[in-house]
Amino acid sequence: MMIDDVEWQVTPGLTDYQAAVADMEARAEAIRAGTARERIWLVEHPPLYTAGTSADSAELIDPRFPVHATGRGGRYTYHGPGQRVGYVQLDLDRRGRDVRCFVHQLEQWVIGALGALGVDARAVEGRVGIWVDTPRGEAKIGAIGVRVRRWVTLHGFSVNADPDLDHFSGIVPCGLSEFPVASLASIGNNASLDALDSALRTTLPGFLAALAKACEKKNS
Repeated sequence: MMIDDVEWQVTPGLTDYQAAVADMEARAEAIRAGTARERIWLVEHPPLYTAGTSADSAELIDPRFPVHATGRGGRYTYHGPGQRVGYVQLDLDRRGRDVRCFVHQLEQWVIGALGALGVDARAVEGRVGIWVDTPRGEAKIGAIGVRVRRWVTLHGFSVNADPDLDHFSGIVPCGLSEFPVASLASIGNNASLDALDSALRTTLPGFLAALAKACEKKNS
């Protein structure tokens, strides 16, 4: 499926992480070479931890699942069943060459999609990611971690629909020990992964338009 000339791809089942990274890197090279379209790729992974470029080994508390070093920014995070991972592969060479703007608009896209599901989510200054209020206080429901190679973006975001939240206890998620992790299910929202995908698909054109508008404003 194409949305605003960006390929929309959803892979069912659990996708091997290393295979996904290899596919993503090959696609980035092809986008840069002009032989492939930009892509939004939605997957689920089997349980695993990833270590971003700022990961601190002290924050790996219990390596009960495979740990993969990755080139994205950020620290440790968890991926697993019930969590939607979105690999966002856009060509910033034609979309403003502004990584900070891209990350901000990526956050806003996910927040808008969650809003369409009735979730009051937000970004918080100084804390990359997507946040919601819970009876335990602020909690992180979505993570952002990107890499940019030759102005093509790799990696992207994750949103917790209904993963096993205990699996996050093997790490200090994103280095933020003072905040719990939430999911749609844990805050009483029964939206499925399919419903989340539909909300992301519906709000994708707005994300692309906002990215273009923000970068045009900055460069004017």
